[in-house]
Amino acid sequence: MTTTTIARAWSVRRSDGLTLGFTDHDTSLSFGGTTYRPDVGLTAQAIAQATGLGVDNTEVSGALDDDAITERDLMAGRWDDAELKMWNIDWSDVSRRDLVFSGTLGEVTRANGAFRAELRGLSDRLNAPQGRVYHPRCAARLGDGACRVNLDSEVLSTQPLVQHVQDGRVFTFATFPRFAGDWFEQGQLLVVDGDAEGLRAVIKNDTAHEDGSRTIELWAALPIPPVPGNRVKLTAGCDKAAMTCRLKFDNFLNFRGFPHLPPEDWLMAPQTGSRRG
Repeated sequence: MTTTTIARAWSVRRSDGLTLGFTDHDTSLSFGGTTYRPDVGLTAQAIAQATGLGVDNTEVSGALDDDAITERDLMAGRWDDAELKMWNIDWSDVSRRDLVFSGTLGEVTRANGAFRAELRGLSDRLNAPQGRVYHPRCAARLGDGACRVNLDSEVLSTQPLVQHVQDGRVFTFATFPRFAGDWFEQGQLLVVDGDAEGLRAVIKNDTAHEDGSRTIELWAALPIPPVPGNRVKLTAGCDKAAMTCRLKFDNFLNFRGFPHLPPEDWLMAPQTGSRRG
């Protein structure tokens, strides 16, 4: 009877540096400074790989584990774009191994206490836009290295206590600092404490009431809703317009758009006053 000593091992590295190792072998394996655990219940489907520039893809699935991959970490986005490597390895001699996949985690879904994650190969990055887009609106992300706005300033963010939450999407605040109406529309809500700590979402509507209270509505409900008394951080929103950059953020010198670019209709309009050869 013939036997095989080939096993599969995965390492997953989050953006914060946390690295976890898994294997389908029945005992732990160690190499490269990482221990690969067999008791997490992680499995992988067959890898689809191709020559050329096609995107390699596969999936991994497993049970949620309090000591490894928790549901709250998945929903908070801590595993988004995590770096993943997969080896075929000889468990009798771990120095004999072949790297068969390198990429990142893509879409993660959860159901019945388990998760399923799409794996994206290195060539997936070729799908991202390259170069600069000529457009009237700003191409920078609010607060990034190109924008340079300090989102932690008192005029652009606040951390109020939640008074009431409806459907994990509509937040009511009894007392609220003085901000103009709609100040936080298209901004971000980040849960600072409680069971939902770390969850974030984009703000759809920001309504200021005459009694000083405030209502914040999100585009999508948080998977773990905060409870009254939890603290959230609200960050001002930006619609990418040149006037908003100048008046709301006083940051027009760093505006990354082309506000004076002629509209598309101008290209089709008959031109007058042109010179004849």
